[in-house]
Amino acid sequence: MAEEATAARLRLIRSANIGPVTYRQLIARFDSAAAALDALPMLAARGGGRAPVIADPRLVSSEMAITAKLGAHYIFLDDPAYPALLAELENAPPVLILRGDPGLLQRQGIAMVGARNASAAACRFARQLAHDLAVEGMSVISGLARGIDTAAHVGALGGASEGGGTIAVIAGGIDIVYPPENAELQARIAAEGLLIAEQPPGTEPRARHFPYRNRIIAGLGLGTVVVEAAPKSGSLITARLAAEAGREVMAVPGSPLDPRAQGCNTLIREGATLVQDARDIFEQVRPIDARMVRAQTHSFKAGPAEDASDTQRRVVITLLGPVPVAIDEVIRQSGLTPAIVQVVLLELELAGRLERQAGGRISLHLG
Repeated sequence: MAEEATAARLRLIRSANIGPVTYRQLIARFDSAAAALDALPMLAARGGGRAPVIADPRLVSSEMAITAKLGAHYIFLDDPAYPALLAELENAPPVLILRGDPGLLQRQGIAMVGARNASAAACRFARQLAHDLAVEGMSVISGLARGIDTAAHVGALGGASEGGGTIAVIAGGIDIVYPPENAELQARIAAEGLLIAEQPPGTEPRARHFPYRNRIIAGLGLGTVVVEAAPKSGSLITARLAAEAGREVMAVPGSPLDPRAQGCNTLIREGATLVQDARDIFEQVRPIDARMVRAQTHSFKAGPAEDASDTQRRVVITLLGPVPVAIDEVIRQSGLTPAIVQVVLLELELAGRLERQAGGRISLHLG
């Protein structure tokens, strides 16, 4: 029975037009993936489009078999063991594939990111910083890229005997090594730390996958430390995602003569915490009094299956267009309840007519 439920959830997640937000809304409304799958044609028809292509059950069965053979396992958003901090994100991954020690997800975590073409000094600093965090029992989270990511993972593995460790979030499938030169490190993290993938096994990393990976890195940590980063780099995107999630943003200062330090120096100028050693990080993420720590919990509660009328659909659709608009603005101008607006948006997305943008904004495909 559990295997059938897992297969149904994976079919829903792997189906077309089903993103993280849509998945969460479908499960909340129908209480099970099987019921949501049955309702997809009806919902898409109400949104004015064809039913999305539902994932082939044979492909899902094959994925499950490969995952098990690799010694990995799934953890879903409604699982009590799913990391609570990550679950706070509106677009939290509906499923993660884990290989290694899942206990590292229950420890306090710090994300550490930086330049792929990092300087030797920055790599040494990142390695020592990650080691010191791991010695204090923390999980160091990074993306297994060249440069700072690699240094952070290596440093944390060196301090793992003291109770901490490292978590690597990769952009491709759990069985795909990238970059190739980190094959040995990736295998070591799977054995001594924790390897996480959102994409199915066999998925080669593409450019579009890295922003998704970055949101997981930022979402898992209490804060994000940027060690070295050029302007407009992926590391600064991760820092921005951390800030949007209400997490601490920290940066290591560098020489104004080095372009690789410009991103960090800009973050500090804009209010990020300046980091010179691990103590600066502890001061930001550890409470003065342990009694002030709020227990992290999350839950999936089924909501009422409220339907929108044709008139209400027209009101919402009229307010939408090709220019992205905030959902809150649509709710305000429509005069409808948030639940009704979300139902209409869900129907439009399943019909392939709605696109979700960054910052909780949406736009309508015209035509």
